[in-house]
Amino acid sequence: MTTNKKVFYITKEGHDNLVKELKRLKSVERPANIKAIEEARAHGDLSENAEYQYAKDKQGFINGKIMEIEDMIACAQIIDVSRICEEKVVFGATVKLLDLNTDKEVSYKIVGDTESNIKERKISISSPIAKALIGKCIGDEARINVPNGVKEFEIIDIKYI
Repeated sequence: MTTNKKVFYITKEGHDNLVKELKRLKSVERPANIKAIEEARAHGDLSENAEYQYAKDKQGFINGKIMEIEDMIACAQIIDVSRICEEKVVFGATVKLLDLNTDKEVSYKIVGDTESNIKERKISISSPIAKALIGKCIGDEARINVPNGVKEFEIIDIKYI
């Protein structure tokens, strides 16, 4: 039997976060939900019991999320960025950039699609910014098409942390 699961890249940190979330769902969320279902069931008529219906809906969500994370973990190809000794930007790099339009510095870590979070300055490997940076070295410039024009950056540092 063959599987059509798509392998995707993820940092060790991202993988660890998935494992932690899976453990939380199984050891905290699911038991609390089971208790909520039992308590709602004790209130009597289930056909008109909103608490019971909510708890059952939440149970479906929790179980779906557990299956999703288990699938992700099974398909993940972990990239240990601490072992990368590159002078070029590749997956897992933390890149410090100088915005040539504003003279402001900004840093991004290039991560897998599932762990991107712009608030934490983690951008997906498939994002336009990451695509423009891959393969470049310190001192190189990157032009990135954004909705309001073209942004130009100079790479001023590359780290694998």
